[in-house]
Formats: sequence, C-alpha cells, structure tokens
Amino acid sequence: MSRPGTKIRVRLRVAGVDEAGRGPLAGPVVAAAVILNPARPIRGLADSKALEHEERVRLAKLVRERALCFAVAWADAEEIDSINILQATMLAMRRALMGLAVAPQEVLVDGNRCPCPDGLGFDCRYEAVVKGDASVPAISAASILAKTTRDALMCELDGRYPGFSLSGHKGYPTPSHVAAIQSLGPSPLHRRSFAPVRVPRSVLVDLPDRVDRPDPVDLTAEPLAV
Repeated sequence: MSRPGTKIRVRLRVAGVDEAGRGPLAGPVVAAAVILNPARPIRGLADSKALEHEERVRLAKLVRERALCFAVAWADAEEIDSINILQATMLAMRRALMGLAVAPQEVLVDGNRCPCPDGLGFDCRYEAVVKGDASVPAISAASILAKTTRDALMCELDGRYPGFSLSGHKGYPTPSHVAAIQSLGPSPLHRRSFAPVRVPRSVLVDLPDRVDRPDPVDLTAEPLAV
C-alpha cells in the first residue's frame, strides 16, 4: 500500500509511430506503429538514419520478436500522386495504427503533426514529437521497422524494374537515378507528382502494367532479405 501523497507511476501502452520514404522519387511511403513490451527491453534503439544497415536489421528482428505488438503499412506511388505526400504519409500511419492488435493508451508520432484519429477507435492522447525517433524508444522502434521494411521492398522491386538500380538508392533522387529516369522514362513505381518525374501516368516505361499492391498492413511477416 502506498503512503498518502506518494506518486504512483503508471506505465501506459505507448504506440510509437514513424515513417520512411517521404523523399524518394519512387516507391511507397512506409509507416510503422510499435508498442514495446517493458518486460522485454531492447538495447540500442535509435533513429534508424543514425544506424548502420546491419544494426538496423538486427534491431528490426528484435522489435518483431519482443514488442507487445507492431504493424507496418504503406501508401503507394499512385496514392501519393493522388493525395500528395503529406496526406499519403498520414494515411500510411493511420493504416499502421489500425493494424495494431492491442489498443494503445497513448500515441506518440515522430515529427510535428499526427494523423487524424477519427475512426481509429483509440480513446487516448496523440502527440507529435519533433525528433522523437532519436528520443522516444517506441518511435525509434517504429523508425527501424519502417526503414528496414521499405529498403527490403525496394530491393525486391529492383529485379522487376531493371535499369533503375533501386536496391542501391532505394528510390532517392541520386544523380544516377535521375539519369536513369531521363534515359528510360519513369516506371509505374515512380511518383509522377515529384520533379523530375512530373509526367502523366500514361507516359510510363513499358514494364509491368502496374505495381502489385500488397496488403497495406503487415502484422507478422519477417522483413525481406536485403
């Protein structure tokens, strides 16, 4: 029994949310939501951008094994072009939150804004945390899952869309990627609303007709090999 006036710390189920892939010229924007398990701590969680590839992969495996629950989701290039990258990012975050098997008691989102909570069914506080991926463990975990999932997906798509070297730059606007777009024309993976890809979707390289849209919520799958 606690003494009168004693403060009792109550651990909330905190869902950390982050994204990967807002800046690339090709591929989806991916978001992850993670509720860590206090009984199974993970050392070394940090902003995914500050970690080496091997360390990100190692930590992603631990997050999938030890988290109370997690979900990964995305919005593809067509959706990005349709509603803009900011709204597509918010959509991916909402999809990730909807995929959680356990309802959070608090949602912390990396950045300066939160996705709309309407329809998510969580009666809890939402807070945007600037640079939260470097300071909030649950957000760091989400950052790592989003980044490793997206990187692996781009490596897989590299074989289906040859000539763009997607496994190397992951869709980001490197000089070699821009040169490949200028030489081959954009593929269905490319975001036509982004310069220098700004062309109608009818003007696409003659590769597969469209990107196969996987289920936008990935709850349990292991990350693809990279």
